[in-house]
Amino acid sequence: MIKLFEPSISNREIKAVTNVLKTGFWASGSGINNVKKFENQFKKYVGSKDCIAVNSGSAALHLALSIFNLKNKEVLVPSFTFLSTIHSIVQNNAKPVFVEIDPSTMCISIDDLKNKITSKTGAILPVHFGGMPANLNEIRQISNQHKIPVIEDAAHASGTTYKRKKIGSHSEAVCFSFHPVKNLAMPTGGAICLNLSNVKNSKKILNAKRWCGIEDRDGFSYDCKRIGWNYYMNEISAVIGLEQLSKLDKMNKIRKNIAKKFYSEINVENKMPFLESCSYHLYWILVKNRSEFMKKMQSNGIETGIHYGPVHKMTFYSQKTKKLPLTEQIGKQIVTIPIHANLKENDIFKIISCVNKFSK
Repeated sequence: MIKLFEPSISNREIKAVTNVLKTGFWASGSGINNVKKFENQFKKYVGSKDCIAVNSGSAALHLALSIFNLKNKEVLVPSFTFLSTIHSIVQNNAKPVFVEIDPSTMCISIDDLKNKITSKTGAILPVHFGGMPANLNEIRQISNQHKIPVIEDAAHASGTTYKRKKIGSHSEAVCFSFHPVKNLAMPTGGAICLNLSNVKNSKKILNAKRWCGIEDRDGFSYDCKRIGWNYYMNEISAVIGLEQLSKLDKMNKIRKNIAKKFYSEINVENKMPFLESCSYHLYWILVKNRSEFMKKMQSNGIETGIHYGPVHKMTFYSQKTKKLPLTEQIGKQIVTIPIHANLKENDIFKIISCVNKFSK
């Protein structure tokens, strides 16, 4: 079976994990050792002012939004995303306002974003879908005009660039996910990259919030001034992350080469465009008979997926009066096909051949 996603590991990750296991120091909420090393290396890689390592992309989004005082405000966000993006808004006592997507990139529609700005808007939360960078120039112009922050969901975008700068360096807060299926893989992991003017104070607050609100620690004594959660990154994830980060650009280059072949050789009208700055966490196509197509791909040994179902159509978030025609139509047709650094030439040829055969 050709897997949809698959982490790329070597003996370096195995050796690094073994070394951590032997120390007996596997985790600490204080964020020292390999966690601290990962934070420093990742912020250097993306060019952000600072970085807070956490245990998931979901935790990163929840915590990042918490520093912007969004209670009873609206957050503009695409419906075409993973649930964690939307949950993070509700967890911060704010209201998600769903925005259409650009069908060529699956990122947030700038026109619809402009239409949905109101006096209640507290933040913009764009998603770099599949590793494709959202139009940050336009988004930041809107942000500056209305004096509202941008918190980027970069769960798919480790290594993506925009205007020759790495995603992670553009907005007030940028949230990453390091799940095993992601370009930078860990057992569990996430990060918040900060670019605020008061970054030192914000980092102190987030460091406390990721570890149950613990701060001002002196030996075994400490204080708690705010609510917090068990969101800290463990040492095993961090040391794997350090190895993954050292080869991230190399692995992303392999993904880009595969995406370039898909774009030029797959005979489907609507498919993910090729862009050198994209990290290609996933590669999507649109097909009319999705269920039948996916069954045929499976029977030929190729795993496929659906990313994602529109969140505004799900029961908890259902808003029957709100329509997003493009999002809803694409949600019925989108299919993701395998793209990762472990694919061989014959795998790529087989995927292209089967897509062309079964997508008609």
